[in-house]
Amino acid sequence: MAGATPPNFIIPTQLLEQRKLLIQQEATELVLAETGEDGWQYLLTPAANLAWQAMKQAASQDGIALLMISAFRSIARQNEIISNKLAEGKTLEDILLVCAPPGYSEHHTGRAIDIATPEDPELEISFDTTTAFAWLQNNAWRFGFHMSYPPGNSSGFQYEPWHWCF
Repeated sequence: MAGATPPNFIIPTQLLEQRKLLIQQEATELVLAETGEDGWQYLLTPAANLAWQAMKQAASQDGIALLMISAFRSIARQNEIISNKLAEGKTLEDILLVCAPPGYSEHHTGRAIDIATPEDPELEISFDTTTAFAWLQNNAWRFGFHMSYPPGNSSGFQYEPWHWCF
């Protein structure tokens, strides 16, 4: 990515090969999907945004609140996230169980969304015990979304019941 600050870490090629991670292209056409209470702007591709809005509306009609807590993330931002975790003293091995290497995150595509609900804290595995998760399992496919990282996923990431990709 032109103009991006190089990371202060190196992802072992062996890890990428072992986990069969796929390069994810950074989206070039993005639209504003939502603005968080903190002012953060969540961006998605136009098609993913239309599908998200329709899915969120359908969930709402069924009494389910879906909250977007992450969407498009640039490769440069992914570098920052991993660098910050390293600065906190976490090991690269541990970080890469929960965070994709820069260039390999579905968030780069503008089609991935991390979802929460008012009844559960953000980015916790316990999200899978919520009515929102049950609703997503039964309905997300109708809007073109799938859960990318189920238990035992082939990418080697921890189970992420909150991460859905269009």
